[in-house]
Formats: sequence, structure tokens, C-alpha cells
Amino acid sequence: MQDKVNPQAAVLQDFEKRIGDYVSQEKNLSKGISPTKQTTEPQTIIDRQHELAQRIRDARRDAKQGDIFSPEIAKEFHRLIGIALQGQNKADVKKSLARAEPVQLPLHVNDSWPSNIPLQSTPPSILLNLPRLPQELEYRITGHALVLRDTAANIVVDLIPDAIP
Repeated sequence: MQDKVNPQAAVLQDFEKRIGDYVSQEKNLSKGISPTKQTTEPQTIIDRQHELAQRIRDARRDAKQGDIFSPEIAKEFHRLIGIALQGQNKADVKKSLARAEPVQLPLHVNDSWPSNIPLQSTPPSILLNLPRLPQELEYRITGHALVLRDTAANIVVDLIPDAIP
């Protein structure tokens, strides 16, 4: 007898596994790089960020869009974001995105987030509907894309181009 599995739960479990694999890889790659907690010197922090980003790019040289946000995961994220945008939330999210400095960047996997572009906050109503991320990662919005950003390396891990209607 086959156990019935909630398909959405299985997709989110797959997402969590992919995230866990990425974070493990990032932690291994950061070994030997001096931690930023030991300094407040901006250049030292930037140098560490660039070194970690380069190590990640080298290790993930074949990384492409969809490695984390597989088609099934992206479809589930569309559903979750759609729920967050129902009713009054849709107007609130649009206002929130309009109040922030709108960012439209043609980003790709392994790109650095440009240092001259602000990190637009992700509306709380959307964040509440998405799976929680470990501290090494965060969600960001640029245009209609939902970006998964590595906070220590300041690089795009993956993105869903048309996530925000």
C-alpha cells in the first residue's frame, strides 16, 4: 500500500534539501577565509565577500537558473505568492514595492548583486507565505523576479523571473 504524500509538502521538502545542500557547500568553501566578525574594516569585509563569491562561482561554474528553483518548486512558489497577493494584500504589496526604490536588474545565477543598487525589501505578506531560509540566504525582489541571494557572498544563487505578477 502506497502512502499518500501531500505534493506541495514534497516539493517544499525538495526545496529545503536543495537549500541545505547549497549552505553546506558554502560553509565548506568558506573554510580558510578569515571571518568578517574579526574586523570592522570595510575593505577586509569586501575582500572576504569577493573571495567567497569567487570560490562559490568556481564550485558552481555550471550552475543555472532552476538548480534550486526547479520547475516544480517555482510552480509552488507562484502558488504561495499568489495566496499572499489575494484580496487587500495585493494592493498593500504593490504599495510596498512602489515605496521602496524599485529595482529592475537583469540578474543571472552567480552574478553579484551590484553594490550601487539598494537591496529592496521583500514585503512581509510575501515572506510569511514562503519557506523560511537559513541566515546565509535571503529572498529579494527585482522587477518581477524573486531572487535567492547569498548574504555572505552577495551573489544570486537562483531566481524565478516571473514570480511577482
